[in-house]
Amino acid sequence: MGAEEGDFAWYQGVKISLFDVSDVSNPVEIDKYEIGDRGTDSPVLGDHKALLFDKSRNLLVIPVLVAEIDEAKYPGEVPPYTYGDCVWQGAYVFDISLDGLVLKGRITHLENDIELMKSGYYFFSPYSVKRSLYIGNVLYTISDKKVKMNNLENLDEINEVELP
Repeated sequence: MGAEEGDFAWYQGVKISLFDVSDVSNPVEIDKYEIGDRGTDSPVLGDHKALLFDKSRNLLVIPVLVAEIDEAKYPGEVPPYTYGDCVWQGAYVFDISLDGLVLKGRITHLENDIELMKSGYYFFSPYSVKRSLYIGNVLYTISDKKVKMNNLENLDEINEVELP
């Protein structure tokens, strides 16, 4: 997503778009999902292996660092170059089909680090979710310090394993 200013744009969050490309000369955006403000980031933007997609299960999982701008800090209009504060990190889990994108839920490994995230626009934690995979009906999310298992149907937590 971008906010235009002159002949360039400021990146403003992460946008997931679903296109109908049945007519390749005229692709049509049939749905979209926008996440966060400037400062929002995803490993997927630089590494395609961070994305989990399975057409047969209508499954899309993407790790995201969410940044949000506190508009109360900016009397008047928020400048387009303003970075948001990091407020959440983890995996967004979507149901994806020709009908569109539906957020099933979010999974984080950072339950205890949320206050640290609010201290600035850039944040790294060994509990930042980097990858996801599934085996059977279990969704695994993986950070440097944890593997978490959730039920793929309803995202209820099954278990987690701390890594050394």
